[in-house]
This record gives sequence, C-alpha cells and structure tokens, in this order.
Amino acid sequence: MKIDAGIETNALTAIPDVAREAEALGFDGLWTSEAAHNPYLPLAVAAVHSRRLELGTAIAVAFPRSPMVTAQVAWDLQAASGGRFILGLGTQVKGHNERRFSVPWESPGPKLREMILSIRAIWDTFQNGTPLDYQGRFYRFSLMTPFFSGGPIEHPRIPIYIAGVNEYMCRLAGELCDGFHVHPFHTTRYVREFVRPLVAEGAAKTGRDPSRVALSSSVFVIAGDTEAEREPMRALVRSQLSFYASTRTYAKILETHGWQEIGDRLSELSRTGGWGDMPGLISDEMLEHCAVTGTWDEIPELIRERYAGVLDRVSLYWPFVPGRDPNERWRRLVDVIHR
Repeated sequence: MKIDAGIETNALTAIPDVAREAEALGFDGLWTSEAAHNPYLPLAVAAVHSRRLELGTAIAVAFPRSPMVTAQVAWDLQAASGGRFILGLGTQVKGHNERRFSVPWESPGPKLREMILSIRAIWDTFQNGTPLDYQGRFYRFSLMTPFFSGGPIEHPRIPIYIAGVNEYMCRLAGELCDGFHVHPFHTTRYVREFVRPLVAEGAAKTGRDPSRVALSSSVFVIAGDTEAEREPMRALVRSQLSFYASTRTYAKILETHGWQEIGDRLSELSRTGGWGDMPGLISDEMLEHCAVTGTWDEIPELIRERYAGVLDRVSLYWPFVPGRDPNERWRRLVDVIHR
C-alpha cells in the first residue's frame, strides 16, 4: 500500500517546499484537487522540485476542458516530471457543470468514456505520428499537424484514474483505467462489496486483470492524544460527512449499512436550509465506519490495519502542510504504511 499526501493549491509559491518536504518524508505521491484553484499548475511546480514523487490530480473536473486541452497539459506534465504524472478525472455533478462551469451535462458516464479514449488517441498521435481520427458521439478529432503536435516523450504511458461512486464508473475504471479514486465518504465494506466486484466486472469485459486497477482514497482521521484534542476534529468530520450523506449521489454507501433514513433526513435538511442541524444526525456508528479515530501514535497502525488489502493508495483527508504538524507524525505514518 502506498501513502500519498493531498496538498493545498492556493499558493504556488509554497509548492517547492511542499514537494521537497513530502519527498524527504518518504511519501509516495502528491495529489491536487479542483476546488477554488487549478489542479494542474501546482503539479507543474512540484514536477521540477522533486525527483521521485508521483504527481496526480484527485481530481480534475473532466468536462469543462476539451480532451485536447487535457491531453496536452498531461503530456507536458509527464515530460516535466520524467514520467511521474497521473491524470485523475472526475465528472463532478450536474449543478457544478451547468452553473459553475457553464458546460452541458449529458450522459456523464459514456461521455467520460469517450474522453478517455480520445485522450489516448491524441497521445498516440503525439508519440507515434498516428493520423488523428477519433469519432464519437460527444467528441470528434481529425486534425493534427506537426506544428501543433506535442511530439514524442520518454514516458508516453500516462496512467488515467477516474473517480465515481456508482456502478457505471466502477465498471469503466475496470474496463479502461489504471486506477479508481474511491470517494472519501466510504467504508471498507462498501469498497469490498460494491466497488471491487464492479471493477472486476469491467476488467473482465476487456480481459484485464482487476489488480491492475489501483484503488486510491483519502481517509477521514480523528486524531488527538486526549478526548478534548479529538473533539474539534470529530465535529469537523461530522459536518463533512453530513454534507456528503445529504446528496443522493452517495446513496449506495448509505444503503450498504442501512443508513438510508439518515440520508433522507439529511437531504430534507439541506433542502430547507437546516445546515446547522445536519452534523447531529451523523451517529457514532457512522463515524466508526467512515473515520479512523485514535491517538497520534495509534493512527498510522489503525489506517494500515483497516485498509491493507482494501485500498492500494491512501492519504489523509486533510492536506499536508509543512510545518503545521510535527514531521515525526508524518514520518511515522509513512513508515508504518510502508511496513
């Protein structure tokens, strides 16, 4: 199992120190996300200030960018990092696509499938000079002159991860992808009983070994050496879980544990503006299944015990910020996971 770090993307000037420190501590990779800032720019900086770390997006929102634009930026990051880039894509939800990015929301699963295939066709053109000819329902590409080609690079095989929670996305990951970003709102039972079997179904469709599809996720942690120290973190986790559980997208996770009624009540509160009441509906049982709780010394071993054989890559839900937490905590986490 690999141990990665999520990083904040709000200050590009901080990224050199983040990359160097994460590499010195032994992390396997750095992930960025697309929230308030661009997910690719920090990785460009990290690529030239690190030598070993894998660098990936978890995730970049897929549809606001043409596959050509995504293929190009991924190609450049792969070249700059010497073959350490991972392209992680996610669909986001309808409201964000239509109202935040002003792009159409149309058959997200099939459209993401075409995006993956067309990006790989573009990369083949860059690397081998293959005539560009991808014709799909959503994307069509047929023009690539030498002036606009990215040209061959030393490491042309760029891994693609996708994110999702439903059956189609799990199967698509098994069929076409190198990895699957499991949503942070998850339980090990959901991963074992729902995600892994569906990834295997998708892999069987194309004759692939499902073990080739790495499962990666960030983990909610409630850490502190005293109950008083853990309580503020517990409140934050309750709040975040209540937000996720109020969305119908994550219904399967609730169904796996018989928490549908809680999900229904949370959805109603979100519709009526009862945000302050929502965290109180997250039970201790839900916290036990969705978060790892313990002292700072216990947390690394608890993560390893819970996720060994379940996930292939883990990170903490909270970002890695050099100097905010003692290096000894991060180093112990890395050492225990690697052991």
